Amino acid sequence: MKGDIRTNSSSFSVFLYTDHVSSDLVTRKQEKIKPYTRKWEPSTMATIDELTLISENTNASTIENRHNCDVNHNVPAVFFSTGGFTGNVYHEFNDGLIPLYITSQKYNKKVVFVILEYHDWWVMKYGDVVSRLSDYEPIDFNGDNRTHCFSEAIVGLRIHDELAINSTLMEDNKTIEDFHDVLDKAYWPRIQGIKQEEPMEAVDPEKPKLVIISRNGSRAVTNQELLVKMAEKIGFSVEVLWPDKTTELPKIYRSLNSSNVMIGVHGAAMTHFLFMKPGSVFIQVVPLGTTWAAETYYGAPAKKLGLRYIGYEILPQESSLYEEYDHNDVVLTDPDSVNDRGWEFTKKIYLDQQRVKLNLARFRKHLVRSHLYVMAKKNQSQTRAQT
Repeated sequence: MKGDIRTNSSSFSVFLYTDHVSSDLVTRKQEKIKPYTRKWEPSTMATIDELTLISENTNASTIENRHNCDVNHNVPAVFFSTGGFTGNVYHEFNDGLIPLYITSQKYNKKVVFVILEYHDWWVMKYGDVVSRLSDYEPIDFNGDNRTHCFSEAIVGLRIHDELAINSTLMEDNKTIEDFHDVLDKAYWPRIQGIKQEEPMEAVDPEKPKLVIISRNGSRAVTNQELLVKMAEKIGFSVEVLWPDKTTELPKIYRSLNSSNVMIGVHGAAMTHFLFMKPGSVFIQVVPLGTTWAAETYYGAPAKKLGLRYIGYEILPQESSLYEEYDHNDVVLTDPDSVNDRGWEFTKKIYLDQQRVKLNLARFRKHLVRSHLYVMAKKNQSQTRAQT
């Protein structure tokens, strides 16, 4: 939208006025829009606040009917919603932050974000990142009754793919690695503070670092302590993270960005692979019934970031479901047929009820190969530095 753009939060409207010379010409068009990215999910979109975009082609004599500007902005606006699945870290990045970067980066921070369904906690949680995308404080559309005026605005965000950026659709061919650089710059100042507050334990610099993203309850690894010991014997320095909704993202970023290998069981926390440096190793443990989702939502995007990705698909014997169902039950032998029954079956059986007991002998092969890979990269880097 370009022209005389004015907000009216009380009517959930945005007006675009265009002047015409003709003395009697007055036309009015309007369009409804929900500025959230998951347009393909009607049930999700039904929960999103709706904006009315009103375009009025008017003559100069009707200018007095326009809402007076309380705040004039000399930069464009981007309107978007933090409703929907906000509260789940995967959706916060996939549906929100990455599309926000895709949509706004061309403005080089000279843009104002106007947020529907504004949440203070979201602004607190992602303020560091938002400040790398805009030089201006975001506006709470629902809570700010002032009329904000712009000459240009985008309503809604552009989304490309799961946790990914299509460089061919971006100005200057920006990629997901460029978004990673934004995160790096956003979190670096806070990380310096954390280093003073919570110094990391001293580790052997000769040992590559492995981070385990741990879970409680569903999809937990029940023999995790043995996994840690095995990884240490192979030659890793191991850190176990227990992230939750209250964990500062810079703390997670600090751990993962300094790691060589990350291990985690399929779930929203795997979104944190975005914090790893390209060239690192990401091992995703894939429980029964989650193969497609694990590859689509995390495996394929991780490769686009430049990570060495390993999807470890567990055997039925490694699942707690093996003790709950007959060994010939389709839950164990044909998870795809169970998933075909609908999301409620997938969630109830494979996501909410399943835990994992890794076959450590089988899993060890991936750790050994990862260790060899990391050490080979390290040696190559040292050789290049010496020449």
